[in-house]
Amino acid sequence: MKKLYTFFWLFCLICNLAIAQDDAPKPMAWKDIPSWKYMNSGTFKISPDGKWVAYGMVALEADGEVILQYVSDPDSTQTFKIGFTSYPSIEFSEDSKWIAFKEYPTFKEKEANDKSKGKPLHDKVTLMKLGSTDKEDKKTFENVSNFSFNGDAASHLAINLTKDGGGDAKGSDLLIYHLNTKKAQNLGNVAEFSFNKSGNYLAYTVDAANQSGNGIYLLNMTTNSTSVLDSDDASYKSINWTEKGEAFAALKMVKDKKYKQDQGKLVGVKNLTSPQVIVYDPLKDSIGFSKEYTISPNRRPMWSEDLTRLFYGIHPLVIAKKEEEKKELDKDSVKLAESEAMKRIMADTSMNSIADLKKALTKLDSGKVSPKNNDADKPDMTIWHWNDCRLQSRQQVLENQDKNFSFYAMYNVATKKHIQLQDSTMLSLNILDKEKYAVGSDNQAYELQSNLDGQNYQDFFIVDLMTGEKKPLFTNFYMPGYSSYPRGSTDGTKLIYGYDGDFYSYDIASGEEMNLTASLPVTFVDEEDDHNVKKPLQGALGWSSDSQYVLLNDGWDIWQVPVTGKAKAVNLTQNGRTDQIRYQYRFKLDPEEKGINLSKPLYLRTYGEWTKKSGVSIINASKKGLETGAKALVWEDASIGSLRKAEKADVYFFSKQTFNEPDQIYAASAALTSPVKVTQNAPEAEKYAWSSGTRLVDYVSDKGVKLQGALFLPANYVEGEKYPTVVYYYEKLSQTLHNWSNPGYSGTGWNPSVYTSNGFAVFIPDIVYTMDDPGMSAVWCVIPGVNAAIATGVIDEENIGIHGHSWGGYQTAFLITQTDMFKASAAGAPLTNMISMYDLIYWNSGGGNMSIFEASQGRFTGAPWENWESYERNSPVYHVKNVNTPLLLLHNDKDGAVDFTQGIEFYSALRRLKKPVIMVQYKGENHGLGKLENRKDYSVRMMEFFDHHLKGTDAPDWMSKGIDKIDLEEHLEKRAF
Repeated sequence: MKKLYTFFWLFCLICNLAIAQDDAPKPMAWKDIPSWKYMNSGTFKISPDGKWVAYGMVALEADGEVILQYVSDPDSTQTFKIGFTSYPSIEFSEDSKWIAFKEYPTFKEKEANDKSKGKPLHDKVTLMKLGSTDKEDKKTFENVSNFSFNGDAASHLAINLTKDGGGDAKGSDLLIYHLNTKKAQNLGNVAEFSFNKSGNYLAYTVDAANQSGNGIYLLNMTTNSTSVLDSDDASYKSINWTEKGEAFAALKMVKDKKYKQDQGKLVGVKNLTSPQVIVYDPLKDSIGFSKEYTISPNRRPMWSEDLTRLFYGIHPLVIAKKEEEKKELDKDSVKLAESEAMKRIMADTSMNSIADLKKALTKLDSGKVSPKNNDADKPDMTIWHWNDCRLQSRQQVLENQDKNFSFYAMYNVATKKHIQLQDSTMLSLNILDKEKYAVGSDNQAYELQSNLDGQNYQDFFIVDLMTGEKKPLFTNFYMPGYSSYPRGSTDGTKLIYGYDGDFYSYDIASGEEMNLTASLPVTFVDEEDDHNVKKPLQGALGWSSDSQYVLLNDGWDIWQVPVTGKAKAVNLTQNGRTDQIRYQYRFKLDPEEKGINLSKPLYLRTYGEWTKKSGVSIINASKKGLETGAKALVWEDASIGSLRKAEKADVYFFSKQTFNEPDQIYAASAALTSPVKVTQNAPEAEKYAWSSGTRLVDYVSDKGVKLQGALFLPANYVEGEKYPTVVYYYEKLSQTLHNWSNPGYSGTGWNPSVYTSNGFAVFIPDIVYTMDDPGMSAVWCVIPGVNAAIATGVIDEENIGIHGHSWGGYQTAFLITQTDMFKASAAGAPLTNMISMYDLIYWNSGGGNMSIFEASQGRFTGAPWENWESYERNSPVYHVKNVNTPLLLLHNDKDGAVDFTQGIEFYSALRRLKKPVIMVQYKGENHGLGKLENRKDYSVRMMEFFDHHLKGTDAPDWMSKGIDKIDLEEHLEKRAF
């Protein structure tokens, strides 16, 4: 009996242990990822009263959900299945009483439909009254294209239904659902619709079969009355309300067989209670409007704020007569050929009968007699000229953009005068606030040289938007970065710009210029920018709402700087530089703000340069410049991200994540105290083992630069044990110490969360660059960083791998030519020969690589023929004989960033030397993998590669002996999932 009891006790213990093991968190396998659900943070919505939040929970190959929660009650979560989508559409009504969201076909339905190539599947929209359990307060609409509540009024929901069937009509039914009465009305053949801000008016266009009833209409939502504003045999489009919603502009496009484009007309509508409709027809303006142009459909028209002028685009007309002329010429040629053929028939003495004559005539009628045509087939070719400002490849990339380019023009309603604001001498125009002035720019004089050496110069102009007069502002103006670009004040009368390391203000009316920063005790030059540009500036936060101040960032602190010279500049944050805290940017809490309101608290994102802490701080600026410094509201060993405010309530929402905790959103008061978590991102996270934590590794480069690296511990880390490690890098990335990496298949195969979940440590060191030595800079930074990480006791120094993609792939390819400290390496799309790469093309943009090498990431001074030794010294292929580290090389044949030949060159050199290299190529793929099946495959292969070399697992066949082409199809089928 005792033995039986003992046996029973042991049996129970084993069962309990088995159950416990089953419940224990497991490593995240690649095959777990398709069903992994996570929050798409871009879909997070807040009701205007701040009482409700909603967001989409999605998966890579599974159906998604909409999560709805009452903020003050964490147990109020409601979940709604919405089918398969990566970006759910969700919207709250402005009165915070309703929510609407889309439902999509399920993943299985979509997959089956794709295989069968069936008819397009349609979406639905669900409308719900918040807080109600009454079934009548929930309604679903079928076959929906898009939807929208009617702005501030929140009395209606407009639902554009999917258009079924063919025909030339572009419109479809638009349902107007009355939220209070639950009644719907149908507007037919609606192509576009848009509510004004108040929601009291709906403007819509009709596009019906045979253009019957085509026009632009205005529905008064209060009286339910419709006005026909304009109707014609035309296509109406591009409805654009003013910000206040008291007027709108639109376009009217009329077909003209003479031209390849439609003839455009401008429609402006204001005085909505008794609509005043302005239609400007260029064809009737024989004096002001060039007949070589028409109004373009490629730029949305808009009213000036004072409703005196309309702005729109114009573009040249292209005559469509070539084809017609060719047809007429062909007809004449055929007639002539037939005449000549008839003469030959009549002169043919070999014809002995009527039958012979009929036979000859039959040949003529059947078209066997063709006209004499001297037009040979055209060649298909390109002419590359050394004086081309843009490479032919760049012109090809921009061809559609160039074809659709339009110049700004203006129509004065009172004088009925059209004024062209731009022409080919000024290709860019930025209309400033209040529409008094515009800033124009043009780089055509410098474009060729800029494309060669990467140094950017522009000519700038001021355009008077009352008269159209253009006058020069700057000539040959150097632009080391975007921060130098002239930016208009909120009243549209002043500019701020950067020049030669300082910020300046410029009064447009008087032409008065003032240096804003020369007398300040700090520099606003970005001294850490190691690219080959001169005095690049830090970013400006922007203008104050009264246009009297600008807020500037010196890289550490925020400065309130007057533009009038009547006050002193004030350091608002005070402690940034001294405490090595970066006040990075301001959270814009009011999406409709006009400038920075200095009478209200300013919320800033803060980051500890050497602690990697982050948070939110608040400053209370004032017009007098009185300030006590910044106050930290949130300051944690975490990544604090977005900060948002409910539109009509003092409820604030910020996000927080760490490397092993998914991004979550918290609700709080204005002081951000006592935050409450309101999301449940990654609901299945507890099933998996994640990194045991992070460590910050301090080290000094071989050039004496103080640097840091982020060390991520493996799951189930045990102090004192050493772990196989993958080192990853891309310039500076230690700031990612607290960043959560959502499990997924990236375009590069890399996912640090999956690697740490599967027992790897991950180390990410910073790299800073010395000019003319981009490769050696990696050696000087990465190797001492790895040595410092080894000193922590976490890393197994005998089992370290390295991986990088693109520029990081280059660092990998170069590092293995300089050291044998790594046991395995994986390089994605690496640059391998800096000399040949310099002269190749960046096919994704069509531009040349030379500007990238000289003024951007390459960090070389001059071309190879001016700096040959530097280029050669930093090219992996010239040191290939030193490689002893096994390399997994990814390079795709349609790589539009790093040419495929770079991978082939390195692979071939290593193969010639019988070095251990495997190159994987995914056909038709670009710089990163796009197709899901390819991303899955490479993610698995790269981990198998590191598993074998760093953990000692058996090498799969593709790694140990390769796969012959004849066996490849079967190999891929077995691995697919």
